[in-house]
Amino acid sequence: MKTAFCIGVLICFSFSTNLFAQNYKSSVGLRLSSNAAAINHSFTAKYFFADKVAVEGLFSFGNSFAVGAMVEKHNAIGGEGLAMYYGGGLYGGFGPSKFGAHGVVGLDYKWPAIPLNLSIDWKPELSISREFGFEPAAVGLSARYVIF
Repeated sequence: MKTAFCIGVLICFSFSTNLFAQNYKSSVGLRLSSNAAAINHSFTAKYFFADKVAVEGLFSFGNSFAVGAMVEKHNAIGGEGLAMYYGGGLYGGFGPSKFGAHGVVGLDYKWPAIPLNLSIDWKPELSISREFGFEPAAVGLSARYVIF
């Protein structure tokens, strides 16, 4: 019941509006994270398929191989290039096998003069594979090269 409620809230927020959009379309880079998370140190790629909605793919190379995807809603805050984002998605990993859902809340900054995007986020994970578990300590820092 709580999971359905959280998914419903995320869907409702994804249709809310704000005054500004992100100032880049796609980026690729690296994400450094706490080791306890299934999706920890990883390659990251972000693509805005709508004005303020992005999909982010994560390819983890930390403790084990894992992949994840999230849909994120970005809302501009403060000055030019700064946005707050939130969203969620699914992940799967191998060795040991893991499957679950993860959410994300973070800050995203795109420098106006150079093709660099930095973000810091909190990405808790809910494991629903062999053992049910929750990992709240997944904090990460991403640096991405802005393609366009």
